[in-house]
Amino acid sequence: MTFSSVMRAGRGTLAAVLMIGCLGQASAGLFDDEEARKAILDLRQKVADLDKRFTEETLRSSEDAAQLRRSLIELQNQLDAARAEVAKLRGQDEQMARDLAEVQRQQKDTVQTLDERVRRFEPSRVTVDGREFLAEPAEKRDYDAAMATFRKGDFASSQLVFVEFLNRYPKTGYRPSALFWLGNAQYATKDYKDALASFRALVAAAPDHQRVSEAALAIANCQLELKDTKGARRTLEDLQANYPGTEAAQAAKDRLARLR
Repeated sequence: MTFSSVMRAGRGTLAAVLMIGCLGQASAGLFDDEEARKAILDLRQKVADLDKRFTEETLRSSEDAAQLRRSLIELQNQLDAARAEVAKLRGQDEQMARDLAEVQRQQKDTVQTLDERVRRFEPSRVTVDGREFLAEPAEKRDYDAAMATFRKGDFASSQLVFVEFLNRYPKTGYRPSALFWLGNAQYATKDYKDALASFRALVAAAPDHQRVSEAALAIANCQLELKDTKGARRTLEDLQANYPGTEAAQAAKDRLARLR
């Protein structure tokens, strides 16, 4: 029964009670016989039945309302639990995304570190005096160290490190340049014979090298220091003929003019 039906039942009961009162007054004035009393008793019984029905319907409505409240509370609890589970899952997804990003970052760092370590042992392409070639990391490091010693003006020590370098890497692409600077270091310490040998080794090993014209001029200088004027003149003439247009060829021309 709905709440409106309960209210209608209640209004019916009230009307019945008022009717009983009216009938009671009427019966006192109009009816004195047994039939009137019986009618009154029947009417009272109907009112009692209506009251009982009203009470039962009211109780039933209260129980229905209580059950509805319990159902709503249970539904709300289920909804709250579902929301909490969704929030938990969302938090887990966000944490998994952070963990995945961290793993990817660590993986990237690891790959980069490995690449750097591998590159330390892999040959690299270098260009020295116009020549491009592959050089081992240790090979490049040792050549740079020898050049650093030479640039400091420590020519005696640079001779040792260049000789050691050439012995350690006999097929190195740095060889022509190393011979050139070794010869210069030897010339600076007035070791003209060894300097002459170094410059000649460069010319023989790489006649098309960028430093060959300078090496030829240096050979002539060594010959002059060793009092081999004839040999120096021949070297300067060959230099002019073989490397025309170079600064070394111009210098050779000037020195030839002084030798005549």
